[in-house]
Amino acid sequence: MRLTPLDIQNHHFAQTWRGYDPAEVETFLRMAAEDYEALVRERDTLRETVRHLESRIGELASQEQTLRETLVTAQGLAEDLKRTAMKESEVVIGQAEVKAEKILDAAHRRAAKLAEDIREMKGVRSRLASAVRTTIETHLALLEGLAEEPAEDPLLDGKVAFLTRPTQPKAAGGTGGA
Repeated sequence: MRLTPLDIQNHHFAQTWRGYDPAEVETFLRMAAEDYEALVRERDTLRETVRHLESRIGELASQEQTLRETLVTAQGLAEDLKRTAMKESEVVIGQAEVKAEKILDAAHRRAAKLAEDIREMKGVRSRLASAVRTTIETHLALLEGLAEEPAEDPLLDGKVAFLTRPTQPKAAGGTGGA
């Protein structure tokens, strides 16, 4: 049987001839009842605290489960995002490589065309230099020919002398009468 603080406080002992001092017993019982009552209140408070903590543990366990599920979902999403990003980066890299190849190919073709143009221009320059050289040499030869004294040509001198001779006047009594 459990005792309550009230049971302890209201309990009376039978008195005997040489028994305990009733005042001392009453004081002791009152102190024991007060202490017992304080312990019962503390126990009830602790039980309420335990109930509250158990309830809180249940809530936290539920939240922990939710957090675990959220974490697993977040990890899955992160992996999906990582895979998607890797695929997208591979596509971008592939496109960049194709574009780079096209640019390199165009640059090689342009360089080859420029090299061919340079070869053609060198040929044109060489032909032009040769033509200019020939023209200059021809003109120099003409100048040298003009600078020389012409050789005496007896036939030419005779013709020139004939042309420069004074003409004689014709006689006054000629044919036709006067």
